[in-house]
Amino acid sequence: MRIGVAADHAGISLKDVLIRHLRDAGHQVDDLTPAPDPEDDYPLIVEPLARAVAAGRFERALFCCGSGIGPAVAANKIVGVRATVVTDEWSARDAVQHVDVNLLALGQRVIGPELAKSIVDAYLGAHVHGERHARRRDQIAALEKKSEVRT
Repeated sequence: MRIGVAADHAGISLKDVLIRHLRDAGHQVDDLTPAPDPEDDYPLIVEPLARAVAAGRFERALFCCGSGIGPAVAANKIVGVRATVVTDEWSARDAVQHVDVNLLALGQRVIGPELAKSIVDAYLGAHVHGERHARRRDQIAALEKKSEVRT
């Protein structure tokens, strides 16, 4: 699987652990993280990753920071991105199966590296499920389309 990864200053260590884990598992990983800067701003770092996901460059993506919350919110502003924060394997699977999440945000201050690896494995191993959830995914897409700014 081709996976995009990025991090801000608060998620660099976790990102590095996950990149090794993903490459060891045979995934193609592109690291979009700029040079570390303690003053960096996650919206500016997650945007290129989210746009690459929306453009189809990556099948899935990961963003690491302190909590995962802000980057997930920012990434969801990009049409075609479905981002969330999870802290357990069940939620990672469910996010893909029901919502077709394509960008997972992980908090280095919230979960440890071993749990993060397990969460990422669950996320990457999950597949989109059934008709009932397709209807809801379509409803989400309709909301997104209504929200697009027309210029």
